[in-house]
Amino acid sequence: MTTTASPRTPTVPAEGPAGAAGPEARRAAARRRSGSAWTPWLYLLPALAVLGALLVYPIYQLGLISFLEYTQAQVSGGRPTSFKGLGNYSALFSDPQFWQVLLATVLFAAACVLVTLAVGCALAVLLTRVRALPRLALMLAALGAWATPAVTGSTVWVFLFDPDHGPVNRVLGLGDFSWTYGRYSAFALVLTEVVWCSFPFVMVTVYAGIKAVPAEVLEAAALDGASQWRIWRSVTAPLLRPILVVVTIQSIIWDFKVFTQIYVMTGGGGIAGQNLVLNVYAYQKAFASSQYSLGSAIGVVMLLILLAVTLVYLRLLRRQGEEL
Repeated sequence: MTTTASPRTPTVPAEGPAGAAGPEARRAAARRRSGSAWTPWLYLLPALAVLGALLVYPIYQLGLISFLEYTQAQVSGGRPTSFKGLGNYSALFSDPQFWQVLLATVLFAAACVLVTLAVGCALAVLLTRVRALPRLALMLAALGAWATPAVTGSTVWVFLFDPDHGPVNRVLGLGDFSWTYGRYSAFALVLTEVVWCSFPFVMVTVYAGIKAVPAEVLEAAALDGASQWRIWRSVTAPLLRPILVVVTIQSIIWDFKVFTQIYVMTGGGGIAGQNLVLNVYAYQKAFASSQYSLGSAIGVVMLLILLAVTLVYLRLLRRQGEEL
């Protein structure tokens, strides 16, 4: 007589290779995941090494010199280098000219960024509206302006607006008006040159982003009766926000540390330093006055300002739920 097991009798899993392989398989999967997590860093290691050599060490030296007494006497070996602590920063922050130059730099950079973004975005939209030949001509002209060295472009613009031989004053009938004599006219002239050599980056980048926007979305907005400005403001710009973040941050960094255009077009900062910006101000302190530690302190302040602006901008975008 055979006895059958009750349906309620619990079944005990058999011990064997399959049961023992569970923990080992999990450990192997964990090792694979750990290895795959380090794989991107291995690919980035050569680039990180180059960046470390080109950026980290110079920034370290910049910060170190800003805490020392380092003038021409120390460079020539006439006097030993001494630790000054926060003395250079104290002298810098107590100088009224520093705050005037800082305010002028912030306002000038903000104006350059806004105008550059406006011109670049407008021309990017124009590129999507014109035919192939005008588009090619505009792209080549913009890339030519972008590829022109800053010294060359600044020299050409100074000649164009020269009060004696420049064609601009003749066309506008301004006579011998000097654009670089007045503070605001000189800043306006430099701003125009900065925008001229900066807008192609914005134009090309935004144009590429617009071409990536699905055509069905734009057609649907047009069928709903939206104007071109409304389509840009409500449809295209939100889709392009990650790209606009990149070009905005790049423009802020470039325009905040403008040096060549100011130095060449205003003769080193304008009459009595009326057109000084932080980069030119640091150059004058470091090399014209041989106060290398004070010039380094200005460089550190500029670095911290740009880093703070970038981090705050990215934080605000993350709060809005944007993926960068």
